[in-house]
Amino acid sequence: MEKANWNSTMVGFILLGLSDHPTLEKTFFVLILLMYLVVLLGNGVLILVTILDSHLHTPMYFFLGNLSFLDICFTTSSVPLFLHSFLIPRETISFSACALQMALSFALAGTECLLLGMMAFDRYVAICNPLRYPMVMRKAAYVPMAAGSWAIGGAASVVHTSLAIRLPFCGDNVINHFTCEILAVLKLACADISINVISMGVTNVIFLVVPVLFITVSYVFIITTILRIPSAEGRRKAFSTCSAHLTVVIVFYGTLFFMYGKPKSKDPLGKDKVDLSDKLISLFYGVLTPMLNPIIYSLRNKDVKAAVRNLGAQKRFTP
Repeated sequence: MEKANWNSTMVGFILLGLSDHPTLEKTFFVLILLMYLVVLLGNGVLILVTILDSHLHTPMYFFLGNLSFLDICFTTSSVPLFLHSFLIPRETISFSACALQMALSFALAGTECLLLGMMAFDRYVAICNPLRYPMVMRKAAYVPMAAGSWAIGGAASVVHTSLAIRLPFCGDNVINHFTCEILAVLKLACADISINVISMGVTNVIFLVVPVLFITVSYVFIITTILRIPSAEGRRKAFSTCSAHLTVVIVFYGTLFFMYGKPKSKDPLGKDKVDLSDKLISLFYGVLTPMLNPIIYSLRNKDVKAAVRNLGAQKRFTP
């Protein structure tokens, strides 16, 4: 059989989406579209208030603004494909578009893992070493921390995408997914993917294991410090400064580990199958977490709520 690669005349990949469940497509189209609009609105407002309100020009809100911008980019890199697949069953995507979508999703997911770790460090210094906080978390420190997260996520994405586009494909171009998820693409290759698997393993350590361990250790020290505060009111105020971030971390990593830790079903030939529940978990993970982030930070943070009210008041009285 003739081998096809990313530079061949082959049409591209076929995304199955929910083509096997046509009755669900219209319902999920409306649902995902509404959730996407909430993502754009909620995260857009958070970015706006962190820029316009001088009270929010602090490291924590700088990281939050980065997280909101990242969530908008992450959903925009995949949701249009979701919506399009609901309207056009067995959608075809070109090799170049597939590579771009795969690279963006990988880079943004990796960057978010690192950003959550940076935010944990910010909360650790604020609670465990408050007197040193202005010196440790100065602008010359937190801006490179955020930039480094973006750079490392982008670099890892370039490596994995470059390795993937070099692989040959032997005619099987059907991806049983909504998007060009990198693991689904690698399964279609008709060549040795051991280098890809090894590099993915190294990346999982960098973006999953290390940040989770770092966040866990940070919160052990944070909780220990909070419990030593003598007054109940002091403990409550201290915990409120990190409760939103902790909630986002639990939602993000909890869903991530549930997705990839869930045993995959197999058909009689021993091949992995992606059933409907796997698809829906992946679908909602790509939209639900970015939608919840601004809601969690708005509900759990008085400063953000005050900034949103002030912004609304300014718009109302501006002629």
